[in-house]
Amino acid sequence: MADGLILMPKLGLTMTEGLVSAWSVKAGDAVKAGEILFVVETDKIANEVEAAAEGVITALLVAEGETVPVGTPLATWTGQSAAADNVPPDATPAGSVSPPSVAAAGPTHKMPAKVLGSNGRLLATPLARRMARRAAIDLSGLTGTGPRGRIKAADVTGAIVSAKDLPAASSPPPATPPAAGGHGETVRPLNSIERVVAKRLTEAKQSIPHFYVFSEADVTAVLKLRKELNAAGSQVKISVNHCITAAVAKALAKMPEMNAVWRDGQIVTRESIDIGIAVDTPRGLMVPVLRGLNDTTLPILAGQADALVARARDGKLSGADLEGGAISISNIGMYGASFLVPIINPGQSAILGVGAPKKIFRPDQEDKPVLREELGLVLSCDHRLFDGVRAAILLDQIRQTLENPLRLLMP
Repeated sequence: MADGLILMPKLGLTMTEGLVSAWSVKAGDAVKAGEILFVVETDKIANEVEAAAEGVITALLVAEGETVPVGTPLATWTGQSAAADNVPPDATPAGSVSPPSVAAAGPTHKMPAKVLGSNGRLLATPLARRMARRAAIDLSGLTGTGPRGRIKAADVTGAIVSAKDLPAASSPPPATPPAAGGHGETVRPLNSIERVVAKRLTEAKQSIPHFYVFSEADVTAVLKLRKELNAAGSQVKISVNHCITAAVAKALAKMPEMNAVWRDGQIVTRESIDIGIAVDTPRGLMVPVLRGLNDTTLPILAGQADALVARARDGKLSGADLEGGAISISNIGMYGASFLVPIINPGQSAILGVGAPKKIFRPDQEDKPVLREELGLVLSCDHRLFDGVRAAILLDQIRQTLENPLRLLMP
């Protein structure tokens, strides 16, 4: 029985290719369901891909560091072929390969007739050519099953699977241990998440013209409301971040023109209010996107946000979880910092930095000192889309909602 295929998965709606940044297995390894096979990097995320079932890895077809299209066979194993969503037409559909004839060694073998195009080249799709080069397969020894005898990726895959002399890919090099630096320093390479974050945020800071608007919100009333809701037995424990997220959603609902992003020299306004939530996870900083907040209420939002944050910390986010939205929120208030001036998440147009509530005396209407709690807010914006006035109005809408928190309970 032919081995199954492990394909490059589609991890997001816009993903067309991925980089195999690390293999966790080598040829001959037995794996169990849920065991990490490899790490895939895209321009948005680094994801660990798990085995869907038990099996034995028979060959690695793509080396670490290679970037290949979605649906490309990465390895063969004794388990069933794993399908990739929306695999390109040129890629192999799972479970549908009928291995073609492979040129056998020896002088008496008769080679199949070559099918040439009008330019004199062998008819083969670009993906088939790339796969053949990687696996050292001679295309002239294959019979194409495509139109006019064109060799397809499926034909190359069949040759790879059925070839008895397929060389097993060498095992991945061991992880580089931390290197000793001078004067007691240690040096370590970036992990996959850190590498993606560093690349994306560097590009964002260099390519997006940032400007910043600062404000302080009196959160005395919202902190009191939060305490009362939780004491009353709210189904989901309400946090300060839930209240801030709801306030941002309501501000965007009042100013829909701010729910927009810059894309290829055009301004794209989005109907759905989707907000990114920066999460510190054991694997690094992640910014999953909370969706469909146009008419939600605070308790519903809190439940959705908690589930999303839990998936982020458990390493269960998909590429789609990190796409979309025009704005994100990064809250470092739990660490006591007064202000955060954040970098805009690539693909978005703004991000709200949130600090810690601080107790301060303010004069009341009779000029008597009253103890209040104030929150530092910094809105980073893309100057290609917005000017200072629009950004200041949006930030003031957020401030007003936090200072009049009963608005948070209304759709």
